[in-house]
Amino acid sequence: MSVLDHIGITVSDLGRSIDFYEAAMAPLGVSEQMRVPGELTGYGDVVGYGAEGKPEIWLSGGARTQPHVHIALVAGSRSAVDAFYAAAMGAGGTDNGPPGIREHYHPNYYAAFVLDPDGHNIEAVCHRPE
Repeated sequence: MSVLDHIGITVSDLGRSIDFYEAAMAPLGVSEQMRVPGELTGYGDVVGYGAEGKPEIWLSGGARTQPHVHIALVAGSRSAVDAFYAAAMGAGGTDNGPPGIREHYHPNYYAAFVLDPDGHNIEAVCHRPE
């Protein structure tokens, strides 16, 4: 059973964040699943990312938020973590920890950390040994 149904992140520039998240999450099989126009939300467009028709990460425009959030995305392999990191960095992310083992969590915790354009800490993690 999953604990979370979805999470929302407010970003300062929705267009810039869409470009970043689409590039960074593509190697993990995550893509835009839904877009709701501001006329329906009453405060601005929101874009939902996920897989198989289920948006789980929602971006909405507004302003930089404090404190920033941390999101860890599931990667099916260590190579997917590597691809996430490369794509996120290529899309304007800031390094917050390159791909590698984090033994302080457990021996197979392979992850990479990137700050999105608003400084949110986005992680891709694989728990499987390879």
